[in-house]
Amino acid sequence: MKINSLTIQTPDISKTEHFYASVLGFDIVTKSDTSVSFQIGDTFLECILVENQNPIYHLAFNIPRNQLQEAIEWMSNKLQLLTIGEDEVVTEFKDWNAKAIYFFDDTGNLLECIARQDLQNNTETPFSIHSILNISEIGIINEQPLLLVNTLFEKHNISLFDKNKNSNDFATIGDDDGLLVVVKPNRNWYPTQIPAKQFFTKIKIQNNDVITDLVFE
Repeated sequence: MKINSLTIQTPDISKTEHFYASVLGFDIVTKSDTSVSFQIGDTFLECILVENQNPIYHLAFNIPRNQLQEAIEWMSNKLQLLTIGEDEVVTEFKDWNAKAIYFFDDTGNLLECIARQDLQNNTETPFSIHSILNISEIGIINEQPLLLVNTLFEKHNISLFDKNKNSNDFATIGDDDGLLVVVKPNRNWYPTQIPAKQFFTKIKIQNNDVITDLVFE
C-alpha cells in the first residue's frame, strides 16, 4: 500500500512552511494564505489552516534501510532528535524489523524517520532531503482500532500488517510502504507523553492499483 497524498491541519501556515521548506528542504508545491503543500518523496503533503485548534499528528517517513546513521547526522544538524532513555536516539522495532528516530516539527507534530530492513531500498547516494522516500505512516485515532482496520480490510481489501500484533488499543493496516496506525484516544504517542487525539485527516492510498480516498474527522 502506498500513501499517495495526505491532507492534515495546521494552526500556523508560516511555521509549517518554514519547517518543511526551510529547515528540512522539501519543495513547496502550492501555497496560499490558508494552505501550503510539499512533495515528500513519493507523497504529496497538504497542510490546511485551522483556527482555534492545535492539531497534533504522527507521521513517519521511510528512508533507505542502510542510511539510519547518515539520517541521524543529517537531522542533528537541523533539529533536536528525541532521546529514548538518557541519551539514545534510535528505537529498534524487532517485530517490524526496523529502526527509527523521532523529532518534532514547528507546530508540535511528532515525526519519524524509519529504516525498514525488509524493503530493498539500499543506496550509496549520500543522505539528503531526497533520501526521504515517502510518508509511510499516519496515525489515526479511533475508539475501536481493531474494528476499524477489519472494516477497512473488508471494504477496501487492504491487508492487515502481518508484522504487528493487532489489539483493541493499537492496530495497523497496510505494509512497509504505507501504514495506517490506529490507536485509541489519549494513548500516548511513543516515545512522548502526548495523548493521541483525532483531527481532520484525508488520505489517498494506492492498494493493488486501486486508488481510495479515506477521510477521518
